Amino acid sequence: MKKEYLEAGKIVGIHALKGEVRIDPWCDSAEFLSRFKRLFSADGDEMKVKSARVHKNIVIVHFDGIDTPEKAQQTVGMVVYIYRRDVRLPEGVYFVQDIIGLRALDEDSGTEYGTVTDVFQTGANDVYQISKNGKDYLIPKIPEVVADIDTENGIIKINTKIVRGLFEDED
Repeated sequence: MKKEYLEAGKIVGIHALKGEVRIDPWCDSAEFLSRFKRLFSADGDEMKVKSARVHKNIVIVHFDGIDTPEKAQQTVGMVVYIYRRDVRLPEGVYFVQDIIGLRALDEDSGTEYGTVTDVFQTGANDVYQISKNGKDYLIPKIPEVVADIDTENGIIKINTKIVRGLFEDED
């Protein structure tokens, strides 16, 4: 089951004297995070965003009801979340949290190669870490290798002809 709230970043400090905070984004970019009109605490409490702007690689956010450095300081260390339904992803784009945990299968034989345990963003393409029996394998997320991603059924299908020999139990 997909999580309704997704980790988006962490409040790492206060900014200036009006109660603004600095958020280290854990999502695609600071620009992406700065577009939200609301964020959520780990308890699911809504935090309305009065203003947000990008500064270098962080987001400066002013939350409704937090108007002093003292109140802002109380939020430092807090992980903030976005609500899944506040985001519309393009076709073929997924939240990392939805990819982690998928079972990796051979697209032809159905052989299971393990579970996606991490996603690395390299710039050119994402790389999926697939783990099984204490061993890790890295698979580039390119159309020639990743044949299908089915988050509803928890499966990623791999064209192992392209990455021949990567998995030890292959012929």
